[in-house]
Amino acid sequence: MMSSSSTNWVDAITQLDEHRHDYVLITLLGSHGSTPRSNGTKMVVSAIETFGTIGGGHLEFKAMEIAAELLSKTENQQRIEYFPLGPGLGQCCGGTTTVLFESFKACDFNIMLFGAGHVGAALTGILQQLPCKISWVDNREALHPQTLPGNINPILSEQPADEVADMPAGSYFLIMTHNHQLDFEILEAVLKRGDAKYVGLIGSDTKWRRFKMRMEHKGHCKEFYEQVHCPVGLEAVPGKRPIEVAVSVAGELIAINNSVEREKPDHKGVSLREAKQVMRELATATDCQENSNA
Repeated sequence: MMSSSSTNWVDAITQLDEHRHDYVLITLLGSHGSTPRSNGTKMVVSAIETFGTIGGGHLEFKAMEIAAELLSKTENQQRIEYFPLGPGLGQCCGGTTTVLFESFKACDFNIMLFGAGHVGAALTGILQQLPCKISWVDNREALHPQTLPGNINPILSEQPADEVADMPAGSYFLIMTHNHQLDFEILEAVLKRGDAKYVGLIGSDTKWRRFKMRMEHKGHCKEFYEQVHCPVGLEAVPGKRPIEVAVSVAGELIAINNSVEREKPDHKGVSLREAKQVMRELATATDCQENSNA
């Protein structure tokens, strides 16, 4: 594991988010007596790199062990640990410190949108307000706005179908270019991956029938393309104006993503029992320290 003590923890988090890496943020919540770092000191740990330090020594070693454990979990977690540095970790400081561990899984709401036309522009205006990352692909440079929010990555590509391979498993794909042949090439590339959370194709029932016929002519069975949403969007939100289509599509994505979120465990954050235990340990350590100084 590489270490970078010069990178600010805020910059480190931004960098890890951009590259879709999981990480753990470690914060010194409280301390008593002599400790290597003061309250509020932070470090960031990912699977391949660490940023900053909470003082080194056995404390940092144990903190990185806990961080590695949290990185192995599938959900975001919080955890508070109490460390007596002298008797517990053999450090000469002799004080005590309480440490907060917060794990952050890489964004799992990843969208690749093909097409920067009227509907694509209206759709990104909605999606940019959600906790998602959007890769926005088009082969026409003039259509991407000069300024975009941080969660939208504009991609200029002469071969849009080739960009499909760069997305993580479980991504959402929206195909709405200005060219039916291009739509078909992108759709086939997405379906060949076999790991998309959602595949949406803009177009009419007639367009979809023709696409299915082409799929079958190329030897693809029904199971190959049955997950495709075409026409795309919610039936309950009709309309042909770009904003109407965008609202319909965004609603469908939100509904699907929320159904995935509901399947996750309800327990989040530090439990009351954990917090009380840490407070008891800290109070005991404080009493002992005061008695030894009396």
